[in-house]
Amino acid sequence: MTAINIPDHVFYEAVREFWRIREEQAPRQRERGSPDQGYRGNVTGGKQMYGFARKIEELLINAGVSKDDIFYEWKPTTLPGFYRPTKKWDIVVVSGGRLIAAIELKSQVGPSFGNNFNNRVEEAVGTAVDLWTAHRESAFNALSTPWLGYLFVLEDCEKSQSVVKIEEPHFEVLPEFKETSYAKRYEIFCRKLVKERQYSAACLLLVNRSKVQEPENYHEPAEDLSARRFLAQLLGHVIGELSS
Repeated sequence: MTAINIPDHVFYEAVREFWRIREEQAPRQRERGSPDQGYRGNVTGGKQMYGFARKIEELLINAGVSKDDIFYEWKPTTLPGFYRPTKKWDIVVVSGGRLIAAIELKSQVGPSFGNNFNNRVEEAVGTAVDLWTAHRESAFNALSTPWLGYLFVLEDCEKSQSVVKIEEPHFEVLPEFKETSYAKRYEIFCRKLVKERQYSAACLLLVNRSKVQEPENYHEPAEDLSARRFLAQLLGHVIGELSS
């Protein structure tokens, strides 16, 4: 196992594929007359995030991980849960019958950010609690704690960057959420996932469809949620586990 250099803008091609797949769905959406419905198939199927999964797989293989131990896309990624029988993850690394790492790859593109934000929060927290509780019950034959990652891609646009009104009919919201945009809320959310040890690391990427062909086609709003930090922690954990 060897350390791997993580290049700047490591997800450049993945972001290009992300927008390409979404744009391919646009004509079908217009034919149906339902924009949100048209994208939902790809979002649910995860196809738009395959570019990110392939880049992560490439880095893992370059670090010495066997391709046979990396599961995503067409390979089985289902893991047992505690509150439900199973959960399908986006990427899992399983070696020698042990769970080494599991990663969720999620995204959100406008125009609707409100309800989707709440849904993403509930989904991410519930998924983490389910896995950690199953781990406590020895579901994964893990000799040590698995690495759990959360990577989120958010459209960088006026609606995601505008301050959102907050309703406080009974009690005040936590101060960090006051006068925030959805982009800022996702940053707070991802940071808290790690702070509260729901996930080992989180990554937040802001993407603007008008900059898809530019050399820097995504923006990282916070260093602690950067792709380099996220990937370095993943590779460090996996290399350490497979070398022990």
